[in-house]
Amino acid sequence: MINGFINIYKEQGFTSFDVVAKLRGILKQKKIGHTGTLDPMAEGVLLVCLGNATKMCDIITDKNKSYRCVMLLGKTTDTEDMTGNIISVNNNIPDEETVISSIMSFVGSYGQIPPMYSAIKVNGKKLYELARAGIEIERQPRSVEIYSIDILEINLPRVTFNVSCSKGTYIRSLCRDIGEKLSCGAVMERLVRTEVKGFDVKDSLKLSEVEAARDNGTLMNYILGTDKLMAELPELHVNSSSMKLLRNGNKLSPSSFDEDIIINDTNIRIYDDTGRFTALYYYDKQKKQYVPYKMFLENE
Repeated sequence: MINGFINIYKEQGFTSFDVVAKLRGILKQKKIGHTGTLDPMAEGVLLVCLGNATKMCDIITDKNKSYRCVMLLGKTTDTEDMTGNIISVNNNIPDEETVISSIMSFVGSYGQIPPMYSAIKVNGKKLYELARAGIEIERQPRSVEIYSIDILEINLPRVTFNVSCSKGTYIRSLCRDIGEKLSCGAVMERLVRTEVKGFDVKDSLKLSEVEAARDNGTLMNYILGTDKLMAELPELHVNSSSMKLLRNGNKLSPSSFDEDIIINDTNIRIYDDTGRFTALYYYDKQKKQYVPYKMFLENE
């Protein structure tokens, strides 16, 4: 079984689940999961976890992401993108300076109302299930953060821009909100996720390329170690006398590590005495020990 993760380029028309299903066939293993859903019409980076790295899927989905978006002004749809039913058309598009000013005004925090066509659950029902049944309910705005917007091209009624944002941000809804502020409406025409956790779209592989790499024997060149998913976390190295405790997933004292230090308030990457990534631990202040959070043993 392959353990680690791979940077996949999700193509238009595939769901994130489709990508996982196809990879299971290509790689001949069942233990595969993705780290953050992309809409079928969206493209770009989808980090896919393999083997014991699937334990990281719930953690990685919380991270910030970057996108390239093409926004079309003068139109609204029920899905807030080009796949939906047209609600309105408005040919009265503001001038370029006004458009730029309105777009840039969204940098920072704001309360974003999520789209009806989303997987958010309300009273046990996913919003898109209600939307498909013709039911629209009131949604409460959620605080999101737009870290930056870089306008790349303006060819009205289209605007292409890069956006870096917090988890939970819907770019479709950002386009909708910009359109509302401009009083002309807007939809998302194209979306490419360009970066997740420092992994860039230029390094991603299409499914056909993964299949080719499997066939020519170069696949493992593209499989990244699980610990690379959390490179921002501090690391500790277990000394040889504590290896049995680590292999059994036991608590560890500060003296179990070469560094013999205490690291608080964060998960910590744990490496064995050969330098191999093995686990995530955290320090329990009451027990005065490092406690296992997730184990990544090769035989799992």
